[in-house]
Amino acid sequence: MKSGIAAAVLFALGTSGAYAQSPDNDEGLYLGAGWGAYDVQIDDIDDTDEAIQRIDDDDNAWRAFVGWRLNPYVSFEIAYVDFGEAGDQLEGSGSSGDYQLEISGVQPAVYGTFPLGPVELFAKLGYYFYDVDLSIDLDDLTDDVFTSDTSEESWSYGGGVGITFFDRLHAKLEYEKIDSDVIDDLDSIWVTAAWRF
Repeated sequence: MKSGIAAAVLFALGTSGAYAQSPDNDEGLYLGAGWGAYDVQIDDIDDTDEAIQRIDDDDNAWRAFVGWRLNPYVSFEIAYVDFGEAGDQLEGSGSSGDYQLEISGVQPAVYGTFPLGPVELFAKLGYYFYDVDLSIDLDDLTDDVFTSDTSEESWSYGGGVGITFFDRLHAKLEYEKIDSDVIDDLDSIWVTAAWRF
């Protein structure tokens, strides 16, 4: 297995020079947007005693971003990321009800890219400034058992593959994980498109 990985890396390094392109837009501004699907888990919710111990849900997300490519290998980006409004019925310890979870914020990030012609492999490191709004309502009570509106910040990281069409339109498939202290797991898969000017 290790020898196969090493061979693949050596092959990619050896062929990148042959396939690498140098289009007119190796650097400069780009604008884009994307759609994603995510999974979120929150364990041990404070202030609910034993009524609600875990939320596990998935939903759709969207993002809009602007970036600047310093060269074919490094770019900087800032995005607005909205994870929508996840909500569902829940079953607690002796209680039932529903919840609504909203997560959105701004994310600056740096991308490191390994170009292989029109195809690019990339890694991403970002920092997410976001708001988390959580509301839990139990059926047997007239008031919300728990509401939370907090502002957080967390590291994010990921990677994926991209391809450029017509020298300007760049599409990416990206996996991302946000390393949050208040959310146990927040993983997402993105499909994005950007126009490179």
